[in-house]
Amino acid sequence: MQITRQSMFTGITRTRDLDLTQEALDSWYSGELIQNAFPHLTSDDREFLISGVTTEEWKQYSHGE
Repeated sequence: MQITRQSMFTGITRTRDLDLTQEALDSWYSGELIQNAFPHLTSDDREFLISGVTTEEWKQYSHGE
């Protein structure tokens, strides 16, 4: 499924193709913990869903580099 998010760090909007079902997405939107709704996703993919932040951005901005 194509998921588009805007990075909370940079404001850049990106679209990624993630292995999601609408049912799991609806469950998460309804309050299910993200790790329970999408246990098959990596923590990086889950972070992208939550904040739009990529792995590269996280490394750059979380360490002040």
